[in-house]
Amino acid sequence: MKRYGMSGPRLAVRALIRDAGRLLLVNAYSEADPKGVSDLWCAPGGGVERGASLPDNLSREVYEETGLRITVGALVGVNEFHDPKGGFHQVDLFFRATIADGIVTRAWTDPEGVVSKRRFVTEAELATLRHKPGSLARMAFRDTGSALYDPLEPIVR
Repeated sequence: MKRYGMSGPRLAVRALIRDAGRLLLVNAYSEADPKGVSDLWCAPGGGVERGASLPDNLSREVYEETGLRITVGALVGVNEFHDPKGGFHQVDLFFRATIADGIVTRAWTDPEGVVSKRRFVTEAELATLRHKPGSLARMAFRDTGSALYDPLEPIVR
């Protein structure tokens, strides 16, 4: 049995924020590109810090990436991805969320420098974009009645 040490998989939280039938997406940061630019889109969110609840972590991450204050709702999905050539393994927990305050604007700057673009898309527009996870549209635009599990997939860069 292979052991990965005490740290285990990285835990992250993501927000499914819909407004007028559109889903909020942010660009995914790319370490492969020296400018950190990627054409990969994902739901806003990020790593969980110890000592804070999942909703508090999600609220912090969404504010950093978008400038929005949110109300966190129900858990709707779990996605796992990993690097088959390395030890990286992440588990993303997806929550429905609503905007409590703020608007999406180009002027907002992510203090971490990870997110540089944010946009709302329809389900049809999402289908034309490179995005992760593959179950994003199902989680965001359909009421499945229970949380979806999106099986372990290789990391995309």
